[in-house]
Amino acid sequence: MSFQCPKGTRDFYPPDMYVRNWIADRWRSISHRNGFEEYDGPIFEYLDVFRIKSGDAIVGELFHFQDRGGREFAIRPEMTPTLARMVAARANALSKPIKWFSMPRLCRAERPQRGRLREFFQWNIDILGEESALADAECIFVLADFLRDVGLSPEHFEIRINSRELVANILENAGIAPDRFDAIYAVLDKRDKVDEQHFEKMVGELHLTQNQQSALLQLGEAKGAEGLARVEKLVLGHPAGEESLTQLRELFHLLDRMGIGECCRFDMGVVRGLAYYTGVVIEAFGKGGLQRAIAGGGRYGRLVKLMGGPDMSGIGFATSDVVIQDLLTEFNLLPEPETAADLFIIDDASDPACFDTVLEITTSLRQQNHSAIFSYKRQNIGKQFKQASARGVRRVVIVDDKTTQARTVSVKDMASGKQIDLPIDAFLDDPLRPIEEF
Repeated sequence: MSFQCPKGTRDFYPPDMYVRNWIADRWRSISHRNGFEEYDGPIFEYLDVFRIKSGDAIVGELFHFQDRGGREFAIRPEMTPTLARMVAARANALSKPIKWFSMPRLCRAERPQRGRLREFFQWNIDILGEESALADAECIFVLADFLRDVGLSPEHFEIRINSRELVANILENAGIAPDRFDAIYAVLDKRDKVDEQHFEKMVGELHLTQNQQSALLQLGEAKGAEGLARVEKLVLGHPAGEESLTQLRELFHLLDRMGIGECCRFDMGVVRGLAYYTGVVIEAFGKGGLQRAIAGGGRYGRLVKLMGGPDMSGIGFATSDVVIQDLLTEFNLLPEPETAADLFIIDDASDPACFDTVLEITTSLRQQNHSAIFSYKRQNIGKQFKQASARGVRRVVIVDDKTTQARTVSVKDMASGKQIDLPIDAFLDDPLRPIEEF
């Protein structure tokens, strides 16, 4: 009987693990250099934590279970409810703004597809307790900072930005009742996922007046600087709408000043499907064959209050290792896995005393925090060289009769092929020093 990993999950063999850690290391590095602190929570939560945030419909998207006492739990599909719960528990003791990040393993009971699996790792960036456009700008900057750090440029990605508050103001100005907003958001959110005729059909199915449908079609086409100008006409005479537009313009000004304006664009079609977004919403898209969002988020309110804390707004985004790896693979930007060891210590198997020296040198190297390995089998030097080459080590150290007699070793650089004899002490003083410098 043979088994495979469950559908929608992955096995991480060493080369895969190298890539996963490479991505995670950059998430952590970018977070720290932008002043964010790391947090984490349990891998499962009470099911009601997710019901409170997203309603009963979310249950079908979760892996959930009952414990022996009949309590309902769910393996976490996202991190925002855990974040809100943790902040609510200590809201008064936490200094503001709260700038936190996490990199949890998450699970969702959905159909696996390109860029989306049932089990994945997610990078979450959140700023809570600060409502200014500067917090929105910094959150977006962190996303762009990461994407540029891994080698992507505006040729490879674009961050699309909108304001849910502005959309609501425009809909209100068009005479649309607030209880219709969620249905309209869902249609707008599909604008770039369907063709023009399908979008017009979806708008028609909303049963709006002709003028309201016209306004909605204009919203769907409002993109870039021209789109902002078009939106300005739609909010003329509506004080709240004009204020929302002013705030959005301020955000784009800040993004320009922070040096990422070229990879950011206004797009009224970005509204995000989740109901809890209250202000700025963002989605990053790949420009290659992966025509889908690679990151998303926005400003949210009420979540901390729903978890029993004070009324506190936040801004955040998330992305997964799955979609980032797909994007970087497409543009050939993933690193080649590195060897697990820098040095391979080879011995002359015909002399049993040599292996004692191999263990001595290996131990000394490891105590200096160098990665060093040796062959478990006592075999000839040629076969051990093949092992070293297969492992891709940088340097081979040969222990033979000269070592036992004169305390010297032969050191060979595997890249250049150069080899030199050195006293053991001189070698151990700087094991990876270029051979030319000895």
